[in-house]
Amino acid sequence: MGAWQLPEGIDELTNDQALVFESLRRQLLDLYADKGFGLVIPPMVEHVNSLLLTSDAIDEKTFKLLDPISGKMLGVHADITPQIARIDAKRDSDSVEKYCYINSILKTKADDFYASRSPIQAGAELYGSNEINADVEVIELMLESLKLLSISPIVLSLSNVAIFDALITQEDISIQTIIQLRAIFSRRSTPDLAVFLNNNALKNTDLFTRLIKLEGGADILSEALTIFSYLDQAKVAIEDLIIIDKQLNAKGIKAIFDLSELQVHEYHTGIVFSAYNENYSKALAQGGRYNGIGKSFGKSRAATGFSFDLKFLSQRHF
Repeated sequence: MGAWQLPEGIDELTNDQALVFESLRRQLLDLYADKGFGLVIPPMVEHVNSLLLTSDAIDEKTFKLLDPISGKMLGVHADITPQIARIDAKRDSDSVEKYCYINSILKTKADDFYASRSPIQAGAELYGSNEINADVEVIELMLESLKLLSISPIVLSLSNVAIFDALITQEDISIQTIIQLRAIFSRRSTPDLAVFLNNNALKNTDLFTRLIKLEGGADILSEALTIFSYLDQAKVAIEDLIIIDKQLNAKGIKAIFDLSELQVHEYHTGIVFSAYNENYSKALAQGGRYNGIGKSFGKSRAATGFSFDLKFLSQRHF
């Protein structure tokens, strides 16, 4: 192996690649500033507990090392959102706060075969509002970001993880079993779900089976209300989707719905969203609501936001 070779999944930008990336970075930061989102630059390394929160997905992807000065375990950030939660808690504000960032992150393993282990994560987050219009605001900003990158057309997909969570609260199963079930939903694998349900005695077998198949236009929301009519938490989650769909329609934004979508990080608590384009095999950008994420830092606040890999999207022409 030559001394110039980089580790697997670690890449760099040079010459025209770097210039294109830097141009887009500056345009995005101008866009976010115009929308009132203040720039933050979190440190590359923090105490590991501050980075992981309660997310097994983040834990698995976080490089950990022992600090020779303090003797404490540190982590290299694999996701920026936990750091924004800490920053917001430290600010100790009761007002709506808006943050944006474009930071390199590092992962022990890529999200999929095509992804880098060293993406540059761009995103924006809004803290202090539990209103649907806050979710609409960040969704609009996500779509504007992709438009600035000259990616079109965009298919916007919406879901609400509170529906899945409402079913889970009805079950007496272990955390490990829940993680296994979440992974099946993340893969949208109906065969794996059938095997899982056959091997685990759940109260809501039929509802899990129906949930993983609920995708399509806004008409499936009426169907979902009927299916989950006796679960108040699920009904509220579906009603939130109906409200956000109306608000987005009023702005000329159309969405599809995939009610099995849970997102990769377990900290999401409500509405989640993803942006797709026919030329890409995976979501270009993702986000959602994660109320209470700052609880471990002493400040539990409503929050919503999105992120994407700017390095990946900036290089599509090369």
